[in-house]
Amino acid sequence: MPVSLVNLEWIEEPRAHKLSLCPVPAGFPSPAEGEEEEPIDLSAWLIEKPAASYLMRVDGHSMTGAGICDRDLIVVSRAERPRPGHIVVAVVHGERTLKRLKKLDDRLWLVPEAEGYPHTLVDEYVEIWGVVVGLARQYR
Repeated sequence: MPVSLVNLEWIEEPRAHKLSLCPVPAGFPSPAEGEEEEPIDLSAWLIEKPAASYLMRVDGHSMTGAGICDRDLIVVSRAERPRPGHIVVAVVHGERTLKRLKKLDDRLWLVPEAEGYPHTLVDEYVEIWGVVVGLARQYR
């Protein structure tokens, strides 16, 4: 699955939004009036280390089993140490890909979260570029 870089302009001025941290029932309506928390800056909430973070747009479907869909924006941290179980952006033979890092038979592999995509052995042709630490999606 290729991952495209998105140019990200850092705006120093925080943009606060009201946040409701109360549970949202997915079955029956529940009034949430008066349960809002303090305003939140979504950029600061999603991106802990701006100098070492990148936004990338997902292009493909190999990670849908992990809840990452085509056209989602992912926050990728170069400061996070990749570990088995993390979802990572890796460079394989010069091409970026988004996969889960797994340890199988004492070897590291890049594993998709959808059927029909190959596993990739982490060897000298693979560079783990960063760890996915956040995700943003629009539903329209």
